[in-house]
Amino acid sequence: MDMLISCLLLDFGIQFVGFLVAYTLQTEKFYDLVGSLTYLLLIQFSLRSNPEVNDRQIILSTLASLWAVRLGVFLSCRVFATGGDGRFDKVKTNPTRFLIYWFIQGVWVFVTVLPVLLVNRTTRNNIFGTLDYIGVAVWILGFGLEVVADCQKFIFKFDSKTRETFISHGLWSISRHPNYLGEIILWTGCFVTASSAIQGWEWMSVLSPVFVYYLLTNVSGIPILEKGGIRKFGHLDTYKHYTSTVPVLVPFIGKT
Repeated sequence: MDMLISCLLLDFGIQFVGFLVAYTLQTEKFYDLVGSLTYLLLIQFSLRSNPEVNDRQIILSTLASLWAVRLGVFLSCRVFATGGDGRFDKVKTNPTRFLIYWFIQGVWVFVTVLPVLLVNRTTRNNIFGTLDYIGVAVWILGFGLEVVADCQKFIFKFDSKTRETFISHGLWSISRHPNYLGEIILWTGCFVTASSAIQGWEWMSVLSPVFVYYLLTNVSGIPILEKGGIRKFGHLDTYKHYTSTVPVLVPFIGKT
């Protein structure tokens, strides 16, 4: 069986088991953790399936794994600190809707990590060159943005003096969603590095950054948070000023 198909089956198998346990216990607290662990398992499985591992495969796998560990730990800590995830309040009691959420997570994992899986699948060993270094640099920039933005907001939200207001300092003073910008950038970096070793149909891995961008800007990220912000702070002149002067995503040149 092709390694890519095996990864796909492993991915959705994990999500289904996660759903069964979560629905039985009526909890969503380990949803994000399962997503992160799935990333790690797919990356390791794909890497170990190749008898000849090269530098590009090791570097890409390491970068993607570092991101998955960091995100999983951060989201899990946030869920346990807040007592739950409001997205699932009206979903986890409905098995069909709850399963759909787990299915979507499976799609998110597979499509997002696709550049890494395709690189780990190939036996081609092109020289690690300029394009690879550019991709790694882009990844570092995106990862740095995401980590700093998440830390700034986490500290802000758990400060008793500011938890009931909205964050508008640090990276959040130039972008309303700098953490999402960082995630889009880092997966773009992964694709750039992967592009040195892919060919033919493998170029479909460009779906990774495109999918991440679409998901965060049109589905589960920015739209939900923007609506929540308007519902909670929309009556404040300071919030109206913030949303009219600070771009939604890209600093300085993005739309407000």
